[in-house]
Amino acid sequence: MVSDPSQQLIGLVADAKDGDQTAKETAVASFDASRIDDLLHGAADVGDTAAFATGIGASPGAASGRAYFTADAAMDAFDRGEMVVLVCLETSPADEGAMRVVEGIVTGRGGLASHAAVVARGWGIPAVCGAETLDFGADGTVRVGADQLDEGAEVVLDGATGEVFLGGAQIDATGPPAELEILLGWADEICEGRVAVRANADNGEDATRARDFGAKGIGLCRTEHQFMGERAALVQRFVVDGDDSALDEMFDHQRADFVDVLEAMDGLPVTVRLLDAPLHEFLHGLSGPAADKFHEANPMLGFRGVRLGILRPSLYAMQSRALAEAVKQRQADGGDPQAEIMIPLVGTFTELREATTTVLEAWAEVLDTPPIVGTMVETPRAALVAGSLAEIAGFLSFGTNDLTQLTFGYSRDDLEATVISPYIEKGVLPSSPFGSLDVEGVGALVTQAVASSRKSKPGLKIGVCGEHGGDPASIRFFVDAGLDYVSCSPFRVPAARLAAAQAILAE
Repeated sequence: MVSDPSQQLIGLVADAKDGDQTAKETAVASFDASRIDDLLHGAADVGDTAAFATGIGASPGAASGRAYFTADAAMDAFDRGEMVVLVCLETSPADEGAMRVVEGIVTGRGGLASHAAVVARGWGIPAVCGAETLDFGADGTVRVGADQLDEGAEVVLDGATGEVFLGGAQIDATGPPAELEILLGWADEICEGRVAVRANADNGEDATRARDFGAKGIGLCRTEHQFMGERAALVQRFVVDGDDSALDEMFDHQRADFVDVLEAMDGLPVTVRLLDAPLHEFLHGLSGPAADKFHEANPMLGFRGVRLGILRPSLYAMQSRALAEAVKQRQADGGDPQAEIMIPLVGTFTELREATTTVLEAWAEVLDTPPIVGTMVETPRAALVAGSLAEIAGFLSFGTNDLTQLTFGYSRDDLEATVISPYIEKGVLPSSPFGSLDVEGVGALVTQAVASSRKSKPGLKIGVCGEHGGDPASIRFFVDAGLDYVSCSPFRVPAARLAAAQAILAE
C-alpha cells in the first residue's frame, strides 16, 4: 500500500478510468475514506519536537500561529494582521466571531461533540479539545506543569493527533489532486437513488462551500447559529425580558440568511431546524433577577427546542414566516427553493402536533403551498415512539449527538477527556461514542425507529444530521439501516460521499 494518500489515489484512478464499471467500483472500494481529510487539510512538519500538550484530535488539519487566551485578544491580534491560535478553557457561541478568523483552536475541556469541536469541523478549522494538562490560571496564565505558555507565543497544533507544539511551522496546504473528484464522481454514481450526502450549514457561505464539496442539499440548518455574537442580544430580549418586539428584528435577520442559504442550494432540499440552543448559550454573561430566573442546573435538558417553541409560540411562528418569505423571494427571483422545516427535541406526539400547527398556520400567512414539516429524533423517547411521530411528520432526522448523550448519560461537553479516553485505554469502550456510532445501543434505537416509523408511514424519508453522518464507520451502519441521507459538516462531505458508496458496495 502506498503511504502517501495522494499517490495512492492517483494510481487507483489511473488504473480504473479506462476500465469498466467493475474497475471503477474496485477503485472506489480501495481508497480509505478517512484519508480524504489528509488531502483536504494542511500538515505541519515539526520534526522530532515533543508535544507541549496533548488532547483529543477534534477537527483535522494543522495550524500555526500566536496563542491568545480570549476571544477579544484573538480578534485584536487578527486585526493587527497576526496569524492566531485561540487557546482557552472552552468556547461558547459568544466566541464564534473570533473562532471564524483564527488558524486553529485549542481547548482545555470538551471532546468530539463539544461546541469548539462541532464549530471547528463545520468551518474546516483545525482543533484540539480536552487538552487537560493545560492549566488556565485565574491570573490569565496558561501552564503545563512548571512550563508557562506566554500569550503571543508561537504554537502549532495537529487536529488529527491532538498534539500541541511550541514554536512555529510552515503549513503544507497543497490541496487534493484532481483525481479525487473523479473518484468521488464514481462514488456518486453508485449512491444515485439509494443514499444522498447532505451538509450541515447555517449561512450562504457555508452552503456554497458544501455544494462545492458535492453536497446534495442541507440536512441541518441550525437557526440558533444565526443569532450568535451581536445578534444574541435579540434572543436575550425575547426570552429574558419578554420583549416580543425583538422578533421583528430577528425576522429581518432570519429572512436574509434564509435567502442566502436557499440561493446557494437552489433546486436542492434545505432542512431548517427551528431554534434549539440551550438557553445558557444565549444568556452567557447576563446577571440580575431576570437572568437568574432562567438559570438551569442542566441546560442541555432544559428550556430548549420544542419546549421553547410551544411555551413561546411566537418564536417558531416568526421563524416559519421568515422562511416562507425567503422562499417567496427566491421564487420571484426565478429560483427553485426546496425548504423543509424540522422541529427539534421532540419527545411526544402532542409536542410535535402543537409545534407543527404553529408552523403551518404562520406559513399560510405568506404562501398557500405548505412546507414539509418533520422532526429531529434526538431523545430516546422520540426513537421509541417514532411510529407515532411518523403519523404527522413529513420526515425524521436523527440528531445523534444528543441521542448519544442522552442514551449513555455522557455529557458531550465534559467527559471526553476525563472518562471516555481513559475508558478506551482500559478497554471499557472500543472508541468514543461521539466519534463513531454506538451500534449496540444508540444504533438499536435508530433501527427500531426506522422500522416503526416506516410501518406507520411507508416510504417516509429518514436521515441523520449528527456528526456521525460524516464518520465512515457510522455511515456504513446508516446505509444498512435504510436511511435516505446522511448530513455532516461541509469539509466532511467528500469522505461521506466515498464512505456511502463503499457501504453500498459492501452489501
